[in-house]
Amino acid sequence: MAASEVDVFANEEKRNLELGGHVGFDSLPDQLVSKSVAQGFCFNILCVGETGIGKSTLMNTLFNTTFENEEASHYEHEVQLRPQTYDLQESNVNLKLTIVHTVGFGDQINKEESYKPILEYIDAQFESYLEEELKIKRSLFNYHDTRIHICLYFIAPNGHSLKSIDLVTMKKLDSKVNIIPVIAKADTVSKSELDKLKIKVMSELVSNGVQIYQFPTENEAVAEINSSMNTHLPFAVVGSIEDVKVGNKMVKARLYPWGSVQVENENHCDFVKLREMLLRVNMEDLREQTHARHYELYRRCKLEEMGFKDTGPDSQSFSCRQTLGSLPPPTGLECSSELPVCQK
Repeated sequence: MAASEVDVFANEEKRNLELGGHVGFDSLPDQLVSKSVAQGFCFNILCVGETGIGKSTLMNTLFNTTFENEEASHYEHEVQLRPQTYDLQESNVNLKLTIVHTVGFGDQINKEESYKPILEYIDAQFESYLEEELKIKRSLFNYHDTRIHICLYFIAPNGHSLKSIDLVTMKKLDSKVNIIPVIAKADTVSKSELDKLKIKVMSELVSNGVQIYQFPTENEAVAEINSSMNTHLPFAVVGSIEDVKVGNKMVKARLYPWGSVQVENENHCDFVKLREMLLRVNMEDLREQTHARHYELYRRCKLEEMGFKDTGPDSQSFSCRQTLGSLPPPTGLECSSELPVCQK
């Protein structure tokens, strides 16, 4: 078929037709749901924050369980990433959850390169997925996807603004992963100080060009709640797996001599907002953003580095055969850690 004929078909307007009766493709959403439930889901959380800030406690509270986690000391010579994977089930839905802790983050005297091991870990997960994609016999259907879907960045409440390490790390990570900043241990500061800290944090993120994850507002079903929640960032959270009796109810709370801080009381902290946004409303969007935005950027840079092109100088499409024929003999899929900087 000539190129001109292809253009004619491409530009032809699609026609809407009325069906004379029930055909059956309206069951497609149900088919997709059944297939997805049978296959299960994966979700990977990266927790970045200094030692003892409450990362493990918040994870336990979010998923209402106790994860195995080795307590870290303040004497790590370098930042290490410690991933742990768990199989969780709720109703008939299976979730393969991976929680990655940044052990030793912020503990070194020289913190200039604290972000590098985190970047290398994120890139390594992208690299593994790309290698699987490029295999002749690939099995993405049952591939354990370890790409990071969300980075919860824990901000210490004992200051009036972000630390330099916070700004540098988030700026380096924002093109690699979805970032949601959270103010940890929010019960250690007063309500008025917390409000001021929230405003200051958002102001510094904007002025330094740090792109954090914004809850999507394109879908009418969640536009209102997501738009409202975007104004509450960063979330001020408190974590606890301790059951405390308040009135006639047993609730998750932190008990103090002067009273209790209830984790699920929205007047006390933003834990419920974080759980709602992270797990109940936007989990699938976080997974999609990771694949369509962050991984796609990495993949594009890597393939360009390998010599692949979409079009030639005359804007004509390249075939895969032509592109591969012009490449030097393959030496494997090992790629250097130094990637070209791509604009978002």
